[in-house]
Amino acid sequence: MAIAEGYKHNFNELRRAVSNGDAALLETTEKATGKPAIVVVAVTFDGKEYQMVPMARMFDANPYDELDPPSGSSEQT
Repeated sequence: MAIAEGYKHNFNELRRAVSNGDAALLETTEKATGKPAIVVVAVTFDGKEYQMVPMARMFDANPYDELDPPSGSSEQT
């Protein structure tokens, strides 16, 4: 399965934000459940206020328990 261009663009934006020191962790609330969610955000400043742009969500549990490796790759032990 190919990775969509939009994901690649967002990943490159996230890399740029991290390189510039413009990334942060932010606790937010999941709309569907009301539970806390930790997200990686890119931080922008327009001269008046900061804006937090969600880029990725952190796993709440062990990601190796939640994800299968890509097909064709060897599973790590």
